[in-house]
Amino acid sequence: MGRKGILINYDFCTGCHSCEVSCRVEHGYPDDQGGVIVVQVGPWEYGPDRYQYSFVPVITDQCDQCFERVDAGKDPACVHHCQAFAMKYGRIDDLSKEVDEGSKSILYYL
Repeated sequence: MGRKGILINYDFCTGCHSCEVSCRVEHGYPDDQGGVIVVQVGPWEYGPDRYQYSFVPVITDQCDQCFERVDAGKDPACVHHCQAFAMKYGRIDDLSKEVDEGSKSILYYL
């Protein structure tokens, strides 16, 4: 079946924090913990009319890829609730083929 993971294309992340909230609710984590945390990078100007301003969902050590949800045939809570469709769950081999050249993508696996 192959190892599974979460692919995040943070070109599309809007910083809505739905992934964080859904993870905390799913697992009962306190507000300052979770399996995914959205980090804001910037804003700052680094050249004429060039700006850095991104949101990057970071998978933490508390992530278990929602094994109970996945066993029931569902996506992990963070993937299911991502409003920008920036997160995908699946086999690592399949997800790695979906990385577009030049995209800002991260592939996490346990």
